[in-house]
Amino acid sequence: MKATDNSINWFEISVSNIARAKKFYETLFGIEMKEAEMMGMKMAFFPAEDMNGKVSGGLVEGPMHKPSTDGAKLYLNANPDLANTLSNVEKAGGQIALPKTKITDEIGYMAIFVDSEGNTVALHSNK
Repeated sequence: MKATDNSINWFEISVSNIARAKKFYETLFGIEMKEAEMMGMKMAFFPAEDMNGKVSGGLVEGPMHKPSTDGAKLYLNANPDLANTLSNVEKAGGQIALPKTKITDEIGYMAIFVDSEGNTVALHSNK
């Protein structure tokens, strides 16, 4: 695989409380996240069946991971319609920072929320 195949191959969302953050994202997306400890960090992984060339990531609690509303923005896939996922944000303990907003007809829609840990994260969907 070439470095140009994917702009991102792994992501980590910094958390201060792995149990609370795991519950937030499981509620948000209706998923189950598996937990592990490695290299002095607690982690919870987004589901991924085949990592061969596909993007995945997880939540990480550790000394080098500090939640923040500043910095890079991560856009999570919320297809087919991010409105469904966005409707879970406040129920899960987060806050909507930018409601569903059309980017263009070709690109689709985006929204931004603050998660249970204080991270600003974005959603993207085609409709």
